[in-house]
Amino acid sequence: MTHTALDPLRFAVGTLTAIPVRPPASFERRVTVPGMLLAPVAVLPLGLLVAGVLWGGRELGLAPLAVAAAAIAVLALGSRGFHLDGLADTSDALASSYDAERSLAVMKRGDTGPAGAAAIALVLAVQVGAAAALLAPAWGPVLAGALVCASRGVAVVLCVRGLPPARTTGLAASYVSSVPPAAIVGLWLVLAAALCAVAALADLPWWRGLLCAAVALAAVAWLARRAVRRFGGVAGDVMGAAIEVALALMLLAAT
Repeated sequence: MTHTALDPLRFAVGTLTAIPVRPPASFERRVTVPGMLLAPVAVLPLGLLVAGVLWGGRELGLAPLAVAAAAIAVLALGSRGFHLDGLADTSDALASSYDAERSLAVMKRGDTGPAGAAAIALVLAVQVGAAAALLAPAWGPVLAGALVCASRGVAVVLCVRGLPPARTTGLAASYVSSVPPAAIVGLWLVLAAALCAVAALADLPWWRGLLCAAVALAAVAWLARRAVRRFGGVAGDVMGAAIEVALALMLLAAT
């Protein structure tokens, strides 16, 4: 099947955002692997949208918490709530049973239980509160937008070679355990450097960028370990959970 150079980007945009794009010619690994590496670029429009909402609300003198909540709501709409759904399903699966098959069945069922509802409420509370704090620095909204893009890079970490998929079928199986470690290290060096630069632009210590990257990687490492022990590997919902948790911790670390 003929592929075009834009297919990986189309895959990334179509998977991670609600932006309408033509689907790629196929979902083979030569499309999905570079597509996952392009995740931070694919969500650049959402990062700009979050920065714009925060900046506009601040300039209009609106209530900081309400502005931050609006920015996070716009982000959720821009990703179809896909990652929040993954957070809820993963939390319910982790709380359901120590049996891998039963846990995966709960995850696939999709209805939100107490653990999933609590996880969404807590993670969104941290995201909104931290985003409100970033209204104070002049370039704080830009840093928040950059963190939105960088947080999508944790999905690539969960695709590292050697980390098994929880299921052998489904879209996630086409890119889990497919990305070389060197590519992930290179991507995160670029992301960390970019975050350091934006933090300095926002009149914050440059090392805040390193801290944001470090907490995101620590969170995804913990979640990967839990997923392997409880589910036997990584599922698409686990990636959504990792993105939402990483964003919350990165926003908090930036404050």
